[in-house]
Amino acid sequence: MDTQAAPAAAAQAAPLLTPPRLWNPGAAVGWSLLLSPVFGAVLQMKNWQAMGETTKAFDAKLWAVGMAVAIFGVTLALVVLPQSRLLDALGHAVGLPLLIGWYYATAKAQVTRVAALYGRQYPRRGWGRPLLAGLGAVLGVILFILVLDALLESLR
Repeated sequence: MDTQAAPAAAAQAAPLLTPPRLWNPGAAVGWSLLLSPVFGAVLQMKNWQAMGETTKAFDAKLWAVGMAVAIFGVTLALVVLPQSRLLDALGHAVGLPLLIGWYYATAKAQVTRVAALYGRQYPRRGWGRPLLAGLGAVLGVILFILVLDALLESLR
């Protein structure tokens, strides 16, 4: 029996990584219910970067950009196009499927990966700045919609 093989195998089984400072990925998903999945995808991208997972960080960035474009496009259509039942249904039906799709496509993987690598033993990043930025972005979009709607109404 090789006495050096057992310690080497144990060292390979346990990650020797120093945990990076991360936002709790489960909490990021929860905040995405309020602030949109774009918010969660951006935090997820930053977490993947901190973990050294550049490919997954790029995938999260694609999700963030794609969801932002989809949300902006549907919102713009709701403001600019004439009202219809189909358009209203589309506007109401976009958010939840985007959130669910994002969760199962990428967010759940980060929740699982962080738990497997670090458990609860990793330094946390603060929520103040991201929550203020997310809230500011949501309020900015609402303000943009209100101004655009008022402008279009004055032209009609």
